[in-house]
This record gives sequence, C-alpha cells and structure tokens, in this order.
Amino acid sequence: MSVHKEIKRVTTHVLQEMKFRNEKISMLTAYDYSMAKIVDEAGTEIILVGDSASNVMAGHETTLPITLDQMIYHASSVIRAVKRALVVVDLPFGTYQGNSKSALDSAVRIMKESGAHAVKLEGGREIKESVHRILTAGIPVMGHLGLTPQSIYKFGTYTVRARDEEEADRLIEDALALQETGCFALILEKVPAELASKVAATLQIPVIGIGAGNVVDGQVLVVHDMLGITQEFSPRFLRRYHNLYQEMKGAFTNYIADVKSLEFPSEKEQY
Repeated sequence: MSVHKEIKRVTTHVLQEMKFRNEKISMLTAYDYSMAKIVDEAGTEIILVGDSASNVMAGHETTLPITLDQMIYHASSVIRAVKRALVVVDLPFGTYQGNSKSALDSAVRIMKESGAHAVKLEGGREIKESVHRILTAGIPVMGHLGLTPQSIYKFGTYTVRARDEEEADRLIEDALALQETGCFALILEKVPAELASKVAATLQIPVIGIGAGNVVDGQVLVVHDMLGITQEFSPRFLRRYHNLYQEMKGAFTNYIADVKSLEFPSEKEQY
C-alpha cells in the first residue's frame, strides 16, 4: 500500500516517508476556496499558496508587490477548503530578507491568522538565520532555490539557473545548508535536470521540481498555467492539461448571446 493512499492528512513526516519509498509528490498552487477544494479533493499532497498570486490573481508583472496581508487573505481562503493536503504559504518579498525577527513575525502571522501548515522562503545560506528562527517557533519551513522570482531584478532574467559549474556547486552547498538548518523540503526551479537529480540524490529531504527534470521527488505547477487559464506564459516546463481560457470565454460568449436574444432565462428558469 502506498503512503499516498494510506494517509488521511499529509504532514511533513508523510512527505519524508514518500521520498524514502520513492513515491512521487504532487504539488499545485491555489489561492481561493473554490479552486483549493477541487485541488485537494483531486488528491494532491501539497497545496502552495504562492506569491504567484501577485501575477495570476492581481495582474502584477512580478511577485514583488504582493503584501503579507494579501497572502494571509489567500491562505485563509485555501485553508477553509482543504481537508487532506499540506498547505504551504510563501513569505512575500520584504517580509524576511535580511531580518530574522521580521521573518519570524511574518511566519507567525501567517500561521496564526490563516491556519496554514508551513511557510516557504526563497534563498540559500543568506536566509539560514531566518529559517532557524522560524523553526524555533515550531513552524515548518520549505526552501526554494534555483530561479527565485523574488530576486528577478538581481538576475535580470527568468532564464535557467546554475548552468555553470561554480553556480551549480553553490546551489548544492545552499541546498545542504537549508537541509542542515532544518527545512523539511526544497523547491528547485528552472535548473538543469542533471543538477536537480544530483541534489535530490544528495539530500535526505524531498526535492520538488519545477522545470528541473523528472529525477526529483515531486513536481509543482501553477494551477492557472496548467489549466490554460493564463495564455501569455509558456515556458518549456509547462504542460497545459486543459485550455480553460477558450472554454470559459466560449461559455461567456454564449451567455451574452442568450441574454441579448432573450433565450436566457427560459420559462423553466423563471419563478
């Protein structure tokens, strides 16, 4: 019997057991009650309330503008829907970098006000102190290395990270540092598949990939991207499982036509 089918609630311990048994971990984003309910009932192990809400929900160009209050609002909505998945919430830009006390305060607010199960931080050795301080409060932390969207202006591009040997070595060192500090899992974004495979084999904690090949412990996608609601974002790693943009637009067009032609509401749809 797989761990996936045995458990009623996904915990950090369950994810560790899944890695040990070589069972792949599925992870998707959600930002509201209705979507989170569907994602949870489908059976995904981890739901990420990502700062990608800044892009897909609020229409910002980057993840930087979203605030802690907004992340708590989204996380609270998701938590009310979820019965099984582990819910991880991004600490937004500016709430943890360079100040471990701010990091702890931000993480405590997310956990206390939303009821979330864990937080996620971007970065390597430079955030070790923040990770450690959050962990002292009993709050589980997921790490995030490779392409870290909150650092987009430092990188200047969304291209693949750690292609050269020096950056690859640094990424492995950062991954080990995050594991040593106490992170329960790690996301690797847009790094070469061979490097991601090496990191997953080196670490004892689960490694979740996005654009990092399939020899890692699991995968994550932004739900609006994989459903084809967003159309302008088409990286190589994205598989669209649906084209909801066209389906929804078609439904709206049909509704508008029915309203204007008096086809809706019909006699059966009246009181």
